[in-house]
Amino acid sequence: MGGLAAAYAACADDVKLFDRDRWLADLLLPEPAREACFALHAFSAEIARVRETVSQPSLGEIRYQWWREAIEGARPGEASANPAAAALLDAAERFRWPRQALLALIDARVFDLYDDPMPDLAQLEGYCGETVSALFRLASLALAGGRDPGGAAACGHAGVAYGIVGLLRALPWHAARGQCYLPLDMLARHGASREDVVAGRAAPGLLATLAELRAIARKHLGHARAGLTDIRRDARLALAPLGLVPLYLEAMERAHYAPFATVVDAPQWRKQWALWRGA
Repeated sequence: MGGLAAAYAACADDVKLFDRDRWLADLLLPEPAREACFALHAFSAEIARVRETVSQPSLGEIRYQWWREAIEGARPGEASANPAAAALLDAAERFRWPRQALLALIDARVFDLYDDPMPDLAQLEGYCGETVSALFRLASLALAGGRDPGGAAACGHAGVAYGIVGLLRALPWHAARGQCYLPLDMLARHGASREDVVAGRAAPGLLATLAELRAIARKHLGHARAGLTDIRRDARLALAPLGLVPLYLEAMERAHYAPFATVVDAPQWRKQWALWRGA
């Protein structure tokens, strides 16, 4: 196996390793949308992991610039030699993915390189929109064969719900490295602060902030589900990962939940069952 087939296979392996939930969801998709989504989610996972792979933000900026240039067509030779880039660009061409959505995802991830706190809820929702909603939208385009699948609003809400839950799950990691994705205005309103987050203090005000964010995620989940009828039937599988959102929210709402102690997860069989029901 060589060429693009090998590139797509490498993407599937990367998604399985770095974003297993997406990998499980992608397995439900028919070909050729499945391999396109493996490419998309491998790209997303690589961009999300840049901070972990560099020693300083400036090196992360260089890595992001390489991806921007590859997507814009300025590095054809280098892109074809990179499995994730080669598969992503092939899928983007086949399914008419707007390159601007991929570039906006990179631009939004620049926030991850630094320790600046998330200022407010609007900024958080915008961040989730560009980093996660875009993935739902592009996946729905692949399932619709590159034609407009409808449901842009549903994909938007889906990304905010899924994105907020993902950030809440990753709270222990982010806090340990000095990052705060909890909106500062919301923390202040509940009598908490960024310092509580990075110190791992589960004070009442911080717990109240987490509860409010879970409620906001549920609100967006409801809007996304209500908008499913606006999406072409053959593209609705793009939103199957939403099946995991209630699973994780319920785990965070149990009495013994310790937000800084462990990353909320579930057995694979429960995830597969939730994804199947979502599909």
